[in-house]
Amino acid sequence: MSMEQVSENVDELHWCKSSYSGSGGGNCVEVAAGLDAVYVRDSKVMDGGPVLRVGRGEWAAFVTLTVE
Repeated sequence: MSMEQVSENVDELHWCKSSYSGSGGGNCVEVAAGLDAVYVRDSKVMDGGPVLRVGRGEWAAFVTLTVE
């Protein structure tokens, strides 16, 4: 899987957090879909924190993994 920390402006992306995260904070991540990648960030450090860029194919493989 290839991923990289991005330096591009990602403020205009539509970020989503799981409804299971609740409103009390905790260990949550947010994801946003771009044209050629999916972006992931820590929901507690939204402004200026690190953002990972994951290719769409790699993201699709990640979210379809099954645990046996």
